[in-house]
Amino acid sequence: MALLLGGLTACSSTTAASGPAPVPAAVSPAELAKVTLRVGDQKGGVKSLLTAANQLGAVPYRIEWSTFTSGPPLLEAASAGAIDLGRVGNTPPIFAAASRAKISVVSVAKSNVEREAILVPPDSPLANVQALKGKTIAVAKGSSAHGQLLNTLKNAGLTTEDVKLSFLQPSEAYAAFTQHQVDAWAIWDPYTAQAQLDAHARVLADGRGSSNGLAFETASTAALADPGKNAAIKDFVTRVVKAQLWSDSHHDEWARAWAAETGLSLAVAQKSVDAGRDVPTPLDDSIVASEQQLADAFTEDKTLPGKVDFALFADRRYGPEIEAARSNG
Repeated sequence: MALLLGGLTACSSTTAASGPAPVPAAVSPAELAKVTLRVGDQKGGVKSLLTAANQLGAVPYRIEWSTFTSGPPLLEAASAGAIDLGRVGNTPPIFAAASRAKISVVSVAKSNVEREAILVPPDSPLANVQALKGKTIAVAKGSSAHGQLLNTLKNAGLTTEDVKLSFLQPSEAYAAFTQHQVDAWAIWDPYTAQAQLDAHARVLADGRGSSNGLAFETASTAALADPGKNAAIKDFVTRVVKAQLWSDSHHDEWARAWAAETGLSLAVAQKSVDAGRDVPTPLDDSIVASEQQLADAFTEDKTLPGKVDFALFADRRYGPEIEAARSNG
C-alpha cells in the first residue's frame, strides 16, 4: 500500500480534484464486445454474488478478475490503472481521496452494520469499549473497520491515541488474534463470522451508532473517461444491483456460491449471508454527507493530514440506470 498511504503525507489542507470525469460518448455493441473490464474483488464477494444470481451469463464484454485483501490496496490498483473497478467499504475512498487518487465512487449499497465488529478472544477480560484503553487492536489501515473503530472509540470518549493500533491485513490479523498477539480485532464479514465460528470470538462492539454501513463500487477516472469501459461499467453496476436484490430472497444459493468461490466453509458463508447483506441505495446528497462526516472525523483525529471534499469523488452518471434496476428488481 506504499503508493496510497505514502501519498497522505503530501496532502495540502484540502484534496485537489477536478470532480467527476467527463462522460464519453456511447459505443456500439461491436465496440463494447472488444472491452476487457478489469474488476477488483475481495474474498470473492462480488464475483460469487453475480455468479449465484446468474448475472455473469451473456455479458457483452470480457471481465478480468483480481482479488485483494481489503479496500485500500484495491483502490491503489485502480488509481494506478491496474484495474478499472472494484467494491470497497466506506473508508477506503476517503483515504484514496486524501492521497489524491484517480478514482470516483459510482454506486453504493448499505450493509448490516452489526457485522462490522470489534472482536475479542473468548477468554478476554475486556467487558466494554472503555476497557480498550492502552490495548492493542488489529485493523486494516484505511479500511471500513478503521472507520468503525475510530467512531466506536470516539463514542466511548476515547481516541486512537488511547489505544495501540496494529495495522494488519485480515489474514495477518486473524493469525495475530488467534495467537493472542493483539487484544482485539476490528473487522467485517465474512471474517467476523469466521472468527466467531472457528475461534469463538466475542463481539465487544458492533457498528451500530458508529458506522454508516456503506459500500461503494469505485472506478478509476481513466476507465470512466474511456468510452468502451464507461459502457461496460454502466452495465456491470446494474448487474450488481440486480444480484443484490436477488440475494435478499436466495440466501442458501448465494452462500453455496460464496463458499465454492472462496474456500470459505459453508457455515461461515451461510452465517454471513443470513446476517443480511448489501441493499442498493441511490448515490445522493445524504450519502455524500455521511461520507463527509466520516472523512472529517479522520481529519479531526489527525489520521488524515488535511480535509477531504468527498463530493469531488462522487460520480452519479449511472444514477438513472441504477434506479431502473432497483425499481425493476
